Amino acid sequence: MKGSAARPARSILLVGCGKMGGALLAGWLKRRIKARFLVVEPAPGLKLPRGVARYGAPSSLPKGLMPAIVVLAVKPQALDAVLVPYRRFAEAGSVFLSIAAGKSLGYFARRLGAGAGVVRAMPNTPASIGRGIAVACANIQVTSAQRLLADRLLKSVGEVAWVEDEALLDPVTAVSGSGPAYVFLLIEDLAKAGVAAGLPEELALKLARATVAGSGELARISPEAAAQLRVNVTSPGGTTEAALKVLMGGHGLAPLIRRAVAAATRRSRELAE
Repeated sequence: MKGSAARPARSILLVGCGKMGGALLAGWLKRRIKARFLVVEPAPGLKLPRGVARYGAPSSLPKGLMPAIVVLAVKPQALDAVLVPYRRFAEAGSVFLSIAAGKSLGYFARRLGAGAGVVRAMPNTPASIGRGIAVACANIQVTSAQRLLADRLLKSVGEVAWVEDEALLDPVTAVSGSGPAYVFLLIEDLAKAGVAAGLPEELALKLARATVAGSGELARISPEAAAQLRVNVTSPGGTTEAALKVLMGGHGLAPLIRRAVAAATRRSRELAE
């Protein structure tokens, strides 16, 4: 009985291997996704894990390459110059997964062709430790199998949610895409407030970081709503209540957060235009 020829491993082409691209690649390797990984990254000095092929430009990619998916992890402002050489993969049926903020499905249709299958996703930086969350939206050309592949690649670094309305990606960008920066600012300001109250700087920062990290983990694993968790730690007439009267006042945290998210949402829409 003659043995059948082994099926070649599908190829995953990663364009751009900066912080987010590198986080994705690390997640794929950690999850042992069976594929042939190719990376296009012109930056010199990039060290990749064994078995991952690096190319300085798309022109040097292997002839006849037919990637199952092309993952675009380059900055939005660089996409116009980057996309042209990859259009041939769209014409051959490869699906594209873009994590570029503000670049719409229509943008990719104009540059890759109306028949290109494109998934647009917004991940966030906790993906670098496998604790990110991404929201994705696919155009009608994406097949169910391609959507599953994109979903698996994104889930390798955290949670994934899918939406049908692409317009939701603008507030998604404002809440979760930009959100880690808001949390880091909270740590900064909480530590500074501790110093102002008399704490040594090193201790104040340690307390702020551990408190935010621990509270976030508690919120993640608890079945209770965030509002209830807040109530649980607030004793009537106590210190927490005194602080919350300031934070929940008319000029407190809630209106500031709403204004911040609204500003980020507007900017995301501007980038799309």
